[in-house]
Amino acid sequence: MRKFLTVMTLAACLAGTGFASAQDYPNRPITLVIPFAAGGPTDLLGRAMAPHIGEILGQQVAIENVGGAGGILGSLQVAHAAPDGYTVLLGTAGTHAQNQSLYRHPRYNAVTDFTPVALVAELPIVLVVNRDLPVKNLKEFKAYANKNKDRMQYGSAGAGSAAHLGCLLANRALGIQIRHVPYSGTALAMDDLIAGRIDYVCDIITTAKRKIDPGEVKPIAILAQARSPALPNVATALEQGVMKLEAYTWNAFFLPKGAPADVVKKLNWAIMQAAKSPAVRQSLESLGAVFVSDDRMTPEYLGQFVRSEIENWAVPIKASGVSIE
Repeated sequence: MRKFLTVMTLAACLAGTGFASAQDYPNRPITLVIPFAAGGPTDLLGRAMAPHIGEILGQQVAIENVGGAGGILGSLQVAHAAPDGYTVLLGTAGTHAQNQSLYRHPRYNAVTDFTPVALVAELPIVLVVNRDLPVKNLKEFKAYANKNKDRMQYGSAGAGSAAHLGCLLANRALGIQIRHVPYSGTALAMDDLIAGRIDYVCDIITTAKRKIDPGEVKPIAILAQARSPALPNVATALEQGVMKLEAYTWNAFFLPKGAPADVVKKLNWAIMQAAKSPAVRQSLESLGAVFVSDDRMTPEYLGQFVRSEIENWAVPIKASGVSIE
């Protein structure tokens, strides 16, 4: 009897630490926070993967879009959530690397305030313009921008977003200064680009391609080292003579700090399986997403990757002289 009570007491203590609940994880729906408005590139990837993750885990994965401040608001919501595995963040290079240098006083620490789960995909950025803008390449775009800089505007998913930084780097490389118009999501910026209310956007390839293919916007350059198989006819900035112009993002899953190791392991496994789904691969690779290899999808790799990305992006951000309060 005394042995039984001891075992029960130990079980109760483990339950209090969250260990016992982790054994049957998940036993209720999971919320996937996407820190940008619906319709943007991060939202697109999240909505493609969420049903498959849910099917593998046997629970619904509900999407919650929390846009604003370049992904900071949604990221903060997850950082402050209970570390039980039921609130997950789909982060980006913007939320977990670039913002750490762009903001003078970052509202969270991308390394210590989150538990890394899995890196999933990498995506280059494409500079696209309004289809009526009289330019066909970066040389013509630069000349036009220098002549019309006082009335031109570019849009992004908010200060500090990948789209914002992509255009900051492009503007600096081209030697132009154009007014920035922040939105709560890239999809909203693209709507205004198509309508002619702004002149260009440095959009992530997955959503840019959906507007490029039907001719709603005009691609000027891929901001990457190599052309994308999804847009093989769009030349890179390097090919067009603009050296050292590279802008990209990536998507990765995070939990709040302190998440149980076995929950992280199970969620990582489900994400890896979902990423291998033919339906997910076909839909996202056709839009330009590049899925990372299995050895790069581990929590350990993501933790190291975030640290290295913060350092890598600090150099061009500080060199640009741009800083956000």
